[in-house]
Amino acid sequence: MRLGINGFFWNQETTGSGQYTHQLVDELLALPDGPECVLFRPHRKRAPTSTIASTRKVEERFLSWPAPLGENLAKLWFEQISFPQACLEQKVDVAHVPYFAAPFQARGSTVVTVHDLIPLILPAYRGSILVRWYTRLVAAGARRARAVITDSLSSKRDITTLLEIPAARVHVVHLAANEIFRPVRDAQALAAMRQKYDLEGEYVLYLGGFDHRKNLKMLLLAFAALVDDSSLKARLVIAGPLPGRESSFFPDPRAMAQRWDLKDRVSFIGWVPDKDKPALYSEATLFVFPSLYEGFGLPPLEAMSCGTAVITSNRGSLPEVVGDGAMLVDPQDADDLARAMNALLRDEVQRKELSAKGLERARVFSWKKTATQTMEIYKSAVAAG
Repeated sequence: MRLGINGFFWNQETTGSGQYTHQLVDELLALPDGPECVLFRPHRKRAPTSTIASTRKVEERFLSWPAPLGENLAKLWFEQISFPQACLEQKVDVAHVPYFAAPFQARGSTVVTVHDLIPLILPAYRGSILVRWYTRLVAAGARRARAVITDSLSSKRDITTLLEIPAARVHVVHLAANEIFRPVRDAQALAAMRQKYDLEGEYVLYLGGFDHRKNLKMLLLAFAALVDDSSLKARLVIAGPLPGRESSFFPDPRAMAQRWDLKDRVSFIGWVPDKDKPALYSEATLFVFPSLYEGFGLPPLEAMSCGTAVITSNRGSLPEVVGDGAMLVDPQDADDLARAMNALLRDEVQRKELSAKGLERARVFSWKKTATQTMEIYKSAVAAG
């Protein structure tokens, strides 16, 4: 099978779409019956550079666009014109768009991955009139695709309801944590991580973005209540690049920590490279992820894979992903979240039980399984043509 993949986010591995594309391509190429893959990438102002070692099963092709187009129109041109035309010229059997941007004039066996429908579900994410127009365009493209892949049953329900796509054409293929996420036991590695990020004693960890739906305000409110009502000494560690400026869409957690007099109990450690995350998760007493909506939610699964006790939201796909491997709370109830943190911080036995369940649950997911199921969808899409 000859597979064409939209590689717009290929060199943007800090994005969810970039990580998904890389992981999927790597695992597809490792399958015994894996496809020959043509990765179509945008040709920007710089000279294109290949990032894939030359193999029999993969090639890169760089697609350009008319010179006067700005960044947004160039992206639209790539998705709607360059990519489908190149797939036709290269005679691919299946064209896969690994994010919510299927071409409206889809040709042949087009498959699109719709990770979530955040712009249609959360008003704060709907954007300007142009963004809403773009959302309608790619939604129409998804309706015309031969198959839609999504990350969870929760997202499948959203897609069948809001996009009105028949359930038989929407396939749930769960994601997985990268294989680097394993419990770190090496004392020297753990000590080096603590020294690098200036961490001492017990800490509650949050890692996972700062936009509105991540619900950092409720986490800080709950932690403030915990600090006020108990003798617990654990710190709250917040990881990730902080917002450049305060806004309703990107509320700055530093301002909230200052407002609730938490500046001496909260550490903002900034961006953490992937290589440091397993040790950071492993040393955390708890990992807390109170998101209001996720199409899948990788950070809790990463933490569980490292043996960390997890508290997360009972909304969206998160209960489906964590199963009985995490404690679920109402993300809009600060008291509920504070009680859960208090209970686990005080009860080491319960933390260990939750850790064991989380490790067992995390083993259900693997990128090999994700690639195998995706390959079956490609075959079905070709057969349906």
